[in-house]
Amino acid sequence: MPSYEQLSELLAPESTVLLTVECQQGVVGPESALPELAREARTSGALANVARLVDAAHGNGVQVIHAIAERRPDGRGANHNARLFRAAERLPVQQLAGTTAVRVAAPIEVSEEDFVVRRLHGLSPIQGTEVDALLRNLGCRTLVVTGVSANVAVPNAVFDAVNRGYTAVVVTDAIAGVPSDYTPAMIRHTLALVATLATTDEMLTCLGRPRRPGRV
Repeated sequence: MPSYEQLSELLAPESTVLLTVECQQGVVGPESALPELAREARTSGALANVARLVDAAHGNGVQVIHAIAERRPDGRGANHNARLFRAAERLPVQQLAGTTAVRVAAPIEVSEEDFVVRRLHGLSPIQGTEVDALLRNLGCRTLVVTGVSANVAVPNAVFDAVNRGYTAVVVTDAIAGVPSDYTPAMIRHTLALVATLATTDEMLTCLGRPRRPGRV
């Protein structure tokens, strides 16, 4: 874990963006298409921690982007080239555009300044979406990654961020996957190699710290 000073330097509000990944009602809400993942996101405290981080970002001038996965009712443009996509087509809850399933889930609050970026295909919230262009136009240097799942979309986001030259920060207790013991193993053996790791409490402390004059 980085020192508070190191983390604080990474989290300059004007160059930091907080990304929430698939924190939508149809994924982590009470009527989830993936009840095991939704239960893990809630019982682990990950979803509540995402909400805390979003609230702190709103209060400290940090831009928030919510990445949503959805599909058209006719399925046009969606992937069919992996088991995950084919299984998703058979789930009782579909992430259909315009439905409650693709709304950001409580207790996360969306402000007018937030961006909500929706994708119709693929596994990544960055590759093939508006997110990279938005990050560059916002002057982002540090991308803070939260949400679900630690199995697929979160590592995709981290790898894509690093490949594009951003410094990735993974909030270890604000991501979730299944089974429950997979997430810490994946963080330790994979994400720790490419991203800065921090807890929600460490993030909140650093976001609220006064900065020395002249520091960016």
